[in-house]
Amino acid sequence: MPGYKFETLCLLPSPWAETSRDYIESREALVVNNKAQYCSVIKTGIGKARLILGGEVDALWDTKPSSPSSNPINWVELKTAATPLSDRDILRYERKLLKFWIQSFLLGVPKIIVGFRSKEGILQSLEELETWLNDTVREDGGVWRIRKEDKVPAIEVFKVEESGCGDILSKEFIDWRCRPEQTME
Repeated sequence: MPGYKFETLCLLPSPWAETSRDYIESREALVVNNKAQYCSVIKTGIGKARLILGGEVDALWDTKPSSPSSNPINWVELKTAATPLSDRDILRYERKLLKFWIQSFLLGVPKIIVGFRSKEGILQSLEELETWLNDTVREDGGVWRIRKEDKVPAIEVFKVEESGCGDILSKEFIDWRCRPEQTME
């Protein structure tokens, strides 16, 4: 249950300015609650097939919108992983990272925060990851593939077509997901 405790320690029920100092300082003693959650629902398609994807999301990076809008919500996903101590641990983390990234990317979650913990469950460090496509992929366009070969610690991103999207994404999804980076405050 280290992931739920990480969420309990990281999240506040209200914006920082509206949360009492006592609540902030006593979070370590809070009972873990895995029932509070958000859900992101995305409408897209693969070829001619229409899809609606939905999934649990941990939190908002900023405040909850007062009304639905066309602007994407700045979701944040919180994950935990054991601190890698060996090459094998690094490989295990990279496989887990690919799952984190795909889940978050498909649900429109722009930020993932990974808490690295010791074997005893003590938080040791944090890593903040963005899921938006990098500038090279976004600017060059075309169809790109991701490949992770066994026993190779790197994830390779390579171009397979000069233009298009491989006929798997709707125009609406591409326009929404590949938008220029926005500042998240």
